[in-house]
Amino acid sequence: MRWGLPKHAVTDNGARGEYRGAVDAAYRFSADLSDIDRERVHRWLSEDAYWALGRSRETQDAAIDGSRSFGVIDTRTGEQVAFARVVTDGVTFAWLCDVYVDPAHRGAGVGVGLIEGVVAAVGARRWVLRTSDAHALYEKFGFEGITDPDRWMARQG
Repeated sequence: MRWGLPKHAVTDNGARGEYRGAVDAAYRFSADLSDIDRERVHRWLSEDAYWALGRSRETQDAAIDGSRSFGVIDTRTGEQVAFARVVTDGVTFAWLCDVYVDPAHRGAGVGVGLIEGVVAAVGARRWVLRTSDAHALYEKFGFEGITDPDRWMARQG
């Protein structure tokens, strides 16, 4: 399922950016922080996401506030069904992280629509992410393995 979020649908209202695109009839993509169900996102990530198990609510809220956060909303119920956040300057670099789709909505194209919306909403030249199991999803959007890993470094803290 291709959700067809047009570039002209992207508008920028300051640091957060406001992006509204029709995902399909059943879902709505949003960059509006008021659409983010922080309790639900914390539960998803701290209890079910291998990279964030045990993350505190305080840490999760700070991460949301310090990033550009996106969600997909089920238009039938009004509930958030997916989340992603991007650490970015909005121009040269973006780190896509904390991507999560509610298990009940997986397989319906929600992840594709989420990433399509995020990439359209954040106009960065270079993107990075880490994944252990979703390579095929991200490859649809041009992500590939790092070709020059000797130039990249990381600091774990």
